[in-house]
Formats: sequence, C-alpha cells, structure tokens
Amino acid sequence: MARSTYHIVTFGCQMNKADSERMAGVLEAMGYAYTDDIDKADVVVYNTCSIRDNAEQKVYSYLGKQAKRKHTNPDITLVVAGCVAQQEGEKLLRRVPEVDIVMGPQHANRLGDLLQQVYQGHQVVATEEIPITEDITKPRRDSPITAWVNVIYGCNERCTYCIVPLVRGREQSRTPEAIRQEICQLAEQGYKEITLLGQNIDAYGRDLPAGGIGSGVGGKITFTDLLYYIHDISGIERIRFATSHPRYFSSRLIHACAELPKVCQHFHIPFQSGDNDILKAMARGYTHEKYRRIIDQIRELMPHAAITADAIVGFPGETEEQFANTLKLVAEVGFDAVNTAAYSPRPGTPAALWQDQVPEEIKSDRLQRLNHLVAQTAYERSQRYLHCVETVLVEGTNPKDPQQLMGRTSGNRLTFFAPETGKALDDYLGKLVPIRITSARAFSLTGEVVKTG
Repeated sequence: MARSTYHIVTFGCQMNKADSERMAGVLEAMGYAYTDDIDKADVVVYNTCSIRDNAEQKVYSYLGKQAKRKHTNPDITLVVAGCVAQQEGEKLLRRVPEVDIVMGPQHANRLGDLLQQVYQGHQVVATEEIPITEDITKPRRDSPITAWVNVIYGCNERCTYCIVPLVRGREQSRTPEAIRQEICQLAEQGYKEITLLGQNIDAYGRDLPAGGIGSGVGGKITFTDLLYYIHDISGIERIRFATSHPRYFSSRLIHACAELPKVCQHFHIPFQSGDNDILKAMARGYTHEKYRRIIDQIRELMPHAAITADAIVGFPGETEEQFANTLKLVAEVGFDAVNTAAYSPRPGTPAALWQDQVPEEIKSDRLQRLNHLVAQTAYERSQRYLHCVETVLVEGTNPKDPQQLMGRTSGNRLTFFAPETGKALDDYLGKLVPIRITSARAFSLTGEVVKTG
C-alpha cells in the first residue's frame, strides 16, 4: 500500500516521549511523513500512560473520535502503544475493536514489523516481555538541540502504588559502548545537550556482566561510571539525567556530578511522602531522614543546585498528621519544583486493594494545599537567580511571545530573553548565552543578554 502520513499523540513521562521519537523514526524510514493534523493522518499512534487513572481515561476518550473516523475511512491504521496498551492488552481490542495494534513499551522498535502484519490483514497484540534489542532505528527528534538517550529500560522496584514494573518490565541496561556510540552520533549531528533516561536510573548496570569500565560491587558498572565514560564526548555541552531513586542515590554519584563540568546541577529525586510510616507502606526503602541527608550532601558540594521531586498525597491510610509531614519536608527542603499527584489506585498494585482508601475530597484538598506550598517555595528558590548571570542553552522562541528567545539554565529553569538589536534566532540557537536575570517567577525567569567583547 502507498505510504502517506502519520501522527503520534504522547501521554506521560520522558520515557514515553523518547519512545515516540523512536516510533516516528520507524514510520519515516517506512516512507510516512509527519502531519500535525491528526484527522488527516493515515497512521495514528497513541503512546499511552497508565500511571494515573485520569490519564488512562483520557486515552479512551481520544480513541473514540478516531474509531468513528475509521468507520468512514477503513484504511486508517490505529495504534495504541505504551503503558495502557501493556496493561489492557486484548481487553483494549474488545473495548475499541477499531484498533489495529496494541503494543507495550518494549515493542517500540518493532512498530514496522507489527504494521506489516496489519497490512496482511491481522489485528496485533504485542505485550509479551522481550529482551530490549539495541535501537537500530533513527529517532525523529523533536528538538535539534537536546536529545533523550535511554540507558536502562524497565524497573525491578515493587512500590505498592506503582504500575510501572508491570507495564515496562524488568530492568534491562544498555551497554556503555552502545550508549556512547549513540551520544557520539548526536554530537556529530550538532546536538548540544543530552538527557540520560531510566525509570530508575541509579539501577543502571546491575544487570550487566562484571568487567569493562565497571568499578562498582564485584566490578559491575554503575551509573556513576557511565557518567565518567561519556563525559569527554566532544560537542556535547550538557548532560542531564532522570529519574533517580533515593534508595540508590550514592555519595559517589553526588561527588561525580560536582566534579564533572558538563553534568547539569539539577537533580530530580522523588520523595513521594515526608512520613516514614507512609514510605514504609509504599515500600520505598528509605526514610525522610535519609532523603534529607542526600539533599544536604548535594547542597554542601553544589550550593546552587536545583532540586526537583515527585510527591503523592492521599495514599491509603494517610492521616492529616502524616500529610503534615510531607508539607514540613517541602517547606524545609525548599524545592525548585515538585510534580504532585493525588494517589490513584492502579490495577495489579497492592495498595489498590487496601481498605483504608482516602476519600477523593480529602485528596483534592491536600493536593491543593501542597501545590500552594510548592509554588511558594519555588518562587523563593527562584529569587537566588535575580540579578545573577546564568548560562542559558537557547532552544527556540517563546511560544507565547515570538519576540523572545527561550532556553534553560543548568538548573533547568526556563528562561526568556529578547535578542540583541540586529540579531536573529539563528544567531543564538544551540548556543550557550550569558543572561542577566531581571525577573524571577516560581518556575521561569526573564533576563537580558550580557554583551561580551
């Protein structure tokens, strides 16, 4: 059949965004062209997230419209990828029979093979656990400046609220050589910043054989070893990573981040709750005291480092006093940002079956109170940038004001500024520009170019 156009809708985390770029690369290698009009696309891919119930329901509402469209144009191919696909499997086909492919996250590289099965007249469900093969596709990157690089897939943790291990499978680390090769290719293509990705990035290497560049327990490579191994790649100006787990976040990693100049001083370390009993019920494997020691050590070595986190309110059994411990942690640590969520029971997780579920109105009230405090602390943290000169990697124009350019500080603060008179976007794009900060809001900054020379 003739190839035409595709559109991908991505829900959820950075891992999903990276998977979408790889699927776009597969489709373009097959001859499809991207269209930003979903209602004109011949292949529609929903790359889904199931970490919270509302995200899952949103997918079904979006699917309904495309299913109706397929009734008048049966040649449209509908693909549901990602975590909802893995979770629902064949049930999704029974609910929306117009779908052609249901594929879990581990099958992102196989989209081309699965489409060939559809062209042969089959409906396809691909949710079996498979080894992750090295990515031989060329992702269609959404940015010409910054790029995602997967280093470890899956998760072996068993947090009682989390569906990720069920839908993304066991931990599988890529080899350091394959990761370095991909980053070298990105550098050759002109990329300036990479973000190393893993559901639990601190677990990197523990499933790889000992030997090689490893210096961890038993000679196994660790994530810290990987940072040292890739740091010298010419052309790459900045290295970021996410997401970390307090249980495994090591002193050696903190020292490496302080020592390696390309590693951005931004740490995303979810704490989830500030109460030890709730953390134990969540099976997180640390206390709030340990979490605070990690933050203290980061700030001792890197006083201006940005700290961001994730938090859940309304976990089963959470009392007002226990929630107050979360507020206390947020107030005392002073985060640059916190991704907050009300607890949502997920199928197949232990906490979903517990009897002491917190009423929705209480969860909503606690979420609102936490968000108010987060905005306050983020604003206070932003003030440290005021009147200082920050190095900003320019990524494009401000989507809300085309007269301004947009980039990020090392600490990941979104920063806006006007170009110098007579200069255009191309004079700044992909460059590290010194910006004097003139206005500091809770989650973004505004400044002016510091003239040099």
